[in-house]
Amino acid sequence: MQIRFPRVRAHAQPRRSHSLKHFFAGFLPQPHSSGGDSFARARKFLSYYKPHLPLLAADLVCALLVAATALFLPLCANYVTKQLIELPKVPEAIGQIYAMGGLMLGVLAVQVLAIFFVDYQGHMMGAKIEASVRKELFEHCQKLSFSFYDRQRVGQLMSRITNDSLWLGELFHHGPEDISIALLKFGGAMVILFFIDPVLAGLIAALTPLAVLYALYFNRRMNIALRQSKERIASVNERVEDALSGIRVVQSFANETMESRRFEAENQRFLDSRREGYRSEAYFSAGTETFAQLVTVLVIVVGAVRVLTAGLGVADMLTFLLCVAVLVDPVQRLANFVRLWQEGYTGFVRAMEILDVAPDIEDRPGAAELDHVVGAIAFRDVSFRYEESGPHVLSKLSLDIAPGEFVALVGPSGVGKSTLCALIPRFYEVSGGAILIDGKDVRDVTMASLRRNVGVVQQDIYLFSGTVTDNLRYGRPDASVEEIVAAAKAANAHDFIAALPQGYDTDIGQRGVKLSGGQKQRLTIARAFLKNPAVLIFDEATSALDNESERAVQQALLELTRGRTTIVIAHRLSTVRNADRILVLTEDGIGEEGTHEALMAADGLYAGLHKVQASI
Repeated sequence: MQIRFPRVRAHAQPRRSHSLKHFFAGFLPQPHSSGGDSFARARKFLSYYKPHLPLLAADLVCALLVAATALFLPLCANYVTKQLIELPKVPEAIGQIYAMGGLMLGVLAVQVLAIFFVDYQGHMMGAKIEASVRKELFEHCQKLSFSFYDRQRVGQLMSRITNDSLWLGELFHHGPEDISIALLKFGGAMVILFFIDPVLAGLIAALTPLAVLYALYFNRRMNIALRQSKERIASVNERVEDALSGIRVVQSFANETMESRRFEAENQRFLDSRREGYRSEAYFSAGTETFAQLVTVLVIVVGAVRVLTAGLGVADMLTFLLCVAVLVDPVQRLANFVRLWQEGYTGFVRAMEILDVAPDIEDRPGAAELDHVVGAIAFRDVSFRYEESGPHVLSKLSLDIAPGEFVALVGPSGVGKSTLCALIPRFYEVSGGAILIDGKDVRDVTMASLRRNVGVVQQDIYLFSGTVTDNLRYGRPDASVEEIVAAAKAANAHDFIAALPQGYDTDIGQRGVKLSGGQKQRLTIARAFLKNPAVLIFDEATSALDNESERAVQQALLELTRGRTTIVIAHRLSTVRNADRILVLTEDGIGEEGTHEALMAADGLYAGLHKVQASI
């Protein structure tokens, strides 16, 4: 059955503006977010600090100590310099200087301890929050229905879960810390400067707004470039994941050169986006560094003039220079914070875009557990379509399956056989009507209990990295070794498993690459057998088996269908000859139904399909 993917329209680029509003837009959430979204995301961002409030408080206290000690040292230097000028007795001056030196060493020790705490514990706090965000993203993705993944690409989702969250830890750590240190250092230094010489301090303060506007302008440009980079590295990841996962197809068609060209195209687009980002970052860094140097030159020149005109003392001049050095650090921290803001917050917004997707299939309030399942299945006027405006795949279908009945679904591709089966465990939600199990609407029971009682062997074979036992136990983690072996024997898989180098402990590689197609399919069948559900669904489950294995699995199916409801979808009509009832699906619904013998005698749709297969 084909799944139609909707076209995704690219986001239009925002119109450029040089207003103050857009200068400050770089520090705010993305331009396309509404005010409500911005507030909600800011609140969500801050909520991640809640489990770590004691550590955050300690980190901020240590950050303030770092800033305070940095401001205290120039004042100590001012005191020492004045003592040199004012004290005529050398021994007394030396004693004062040693005392002040001891005090400065004590302050330095406090600063070192505070820096160590901030760098170690602060980083650990950020790493824990980053891990929490990544965990929340992964768990949320587990809740989203098949329809979500029909519209998404795995490479893009992987990029958001891994790459986009990588810088979150740094932002969560350095954000409060850098802002606190920068504000205290800059504010404290300016207070000291105004206290020493208001004229010179006023000149420095006059330059500050220009530096801020300059920084915000290039910050916005960096923001746009970085968002493009994140989108394009996601495309690179997608290209890599697609090519390497399908490497056997690539090499079998000798298309390595074509894949390299496709990768290079995506890689070049990413490089172009980084070029624009680095250009803006270079302007930003050069501007902030120039500001610091301009302030230094201003203090040296104007300060020297003020000394000559007796408006400023030599000791105060030295303190000014030391405070200017302190002012450089807030500028550098601002640059670091802006970089982290771009990397971290744009990634945070992209992560929130996934978390904002509400699962379209959830447990209803008061949903009951589905226990003691007999296996009666009923479809009541069931309709379904993949998109709201798309065509119906199923329309007002009604069907009853008795407990323990073995029902086969046959028919041409695209008539909804797989869709019908996917609706039973609520992989998709019906668009209309209802599906009942033992008289209970599947929407009124918990999904966990529903899916525990429905075993599905899907058409697309998927095995996880690990051993044979690991993959079989995926169906029932608490299964014993004896139960695992019994399930493997039922699926005609025990013999080939025993022949593997380490038997059931053999690592089968990613997606079971070390096994043949038939072996992989028999493992998936054994996994479903081990689950031992009341309802079994086989969606083309024997399509990759050779004739001998297929006969063995058919015999196992006959054994396993006793006492449980079984639905089998098959193109090979030989697989369903022994079904209690065969349903022939058409685009208009159920075309005919009956046993193999009855349908062959009727010489209708089923007989026609049988003749076509026999002639191949």
